[in-house]
Order: sequence, then structure tokens, then C-alpha cells
Amino acid sequence: ALPASVARLTALRELKMGDCESLKSVANLPASVTQIGKDAFRGCASLASITLPASVTQIGGYAFYGCTSLASITLPASVTQIGGQAFLGCTSLASITLPESVTQIGGGAFRGCASLASITIPASVTQIGEYTFYGCTSLASITIPESVTQIGGQAFQGCTSLASITLPASVTQIGGQAF
Repeated sequence: ALPASVARLTALRELKMGDCESLKSVANLPASVTQIGKDAFRGCASLASITLPASVTQIGGYAFYGCTSLASITLPASVTQIGGQAFLGCTSLASITLPESVTQIGGGAFRGCASLASITIPASVTQIGEYTFYGCTSLASITIPESVTQIGGQAFQGCTSLASITLPASVTQIGGQAF
């Protein structure tokens, strides 16, 4: 359990748990936590599970960068933003559910998630940023909703298992080397 002083936090922005290589799981984060801040769990290579409270609305940039043991994560329905490179290099991440509340997915958010096989982009998202799924070599299935109008450069580059993709009529811009 986390110390009582942590229960008073409203953000993990300054709680530097990064590079805690022996940290295996995190549970019982206080309901007062609304953000998993930038670099919060960066480099926690042994982190295999984490339970996020329903109060979390934002996942900061590089929040789980290099968490190579993290195999799945459920984002609460309150999450609206996923920062750039949030899950960069999470090579074991095979399952993630993006709630309908998500409106922004930062560039490179899932870059190098080599075990991620499928993902559904919520209808609340309007653009897929640069490098978002770059190097997701197991990605075989992705659902892109009609709300998406832009796909950034290199968004799906290196997705060698992606055999087909259906682009909705709403897409008006596709960046260089997107596929």
C-alpha cells in the first residue's frame, strides 16, 4: 500500500516512480489522482500490472515508456487524453481498451508496442498523430472510426502484420510514409 501522504495527491506529475526497475504492480492509487503525469512510470521494466482509479483523466507523455513487462492495461472511462509516447516501447503490451471518452492520442503513443495485435480507436478521436503505431509489428487489426479526418506521417509504418485497413470517407489527409 502507498503511504497516507500519497492519498492527498491530485496528480502523479511530480511523483517520480520512474526507473523503479523492481516495481511489479501498483494498486490502490487514491481517488484524488486525476493525472498520471509525464514520465510517471518511465523505465519501470518490471511493472506488470497497474490499476488506475476512475478519477484519472489524463495519461502524460512517456508515462509508461519502457515498461516492457506491462502486458495489458484498462483505462478508466474518465480518460480523455493520452500523451505523446505514453506507452512507447511497451513491448509486452498486448491488450489496451481505449474508452469512448478519449479525444486525443498523442504522437508515438503506442510506438514500438510489438505485442499489440488489435485496437479500436474511439469515435471521439479526430486524428491519429505521427508515429502513433510505428513499429507495432503484431498489429493485425485496427478500427478507424468515421470521426478521424487526419492520419499523421509514419502512423502505421513498420506494422508488418497489418494486411488490410479500411479508411473511412472522413479521412482528408494522410501524412508521408503513414503505411
